[in-house]
Amino acid sequence: MLAAMFRNCRGARFLALAALFLTLGNGAGAVESAVYLPGTEDVPLMPGLAPAPDGMLVFDQPQGRIVEVTTSGPVRRRDVLSFYHESLPELGWAAHGKHDFERAGERLSLEIAGRDGHLTVAFSLIPG
Repeated sequence: MLAAMFRNCRGARFLALAALFLTLGNGAGAVESAVYLPGTEDVPLMPGLAPAPDGMLVFDQPQGRIVEVTTSGPVRRRDVLSFYHESLPELGWAAHGKHDFERAGERLSLEIAGRDGHLTVAFSLIPG
């Protein structure tokens, strides 16, 4: 009887682990992994934008961090604004105008240049 209980327990553990792996496997495909702006862990990088190789400055000081990153890509201005106005509040950022956001003593500004399909987006994160 003890051997039968052990086999059933082992089988139940196997089924539970298999169900867990299947659940995690299905979720991993459905959830996109977030990519963040270089130098940050809380400012998402919009799909389609790529950091310029020499367009980054990261400086951490006692008063707060300073991050400046220039990105570019084949995106549209309204899509950039829409992406950041939708995603940043989910990360605790509050919009202050069209291109500015604030959170916990920091200010994030976006500067968008170029024409739709060939935009440059410069991010500036400073203590605020």
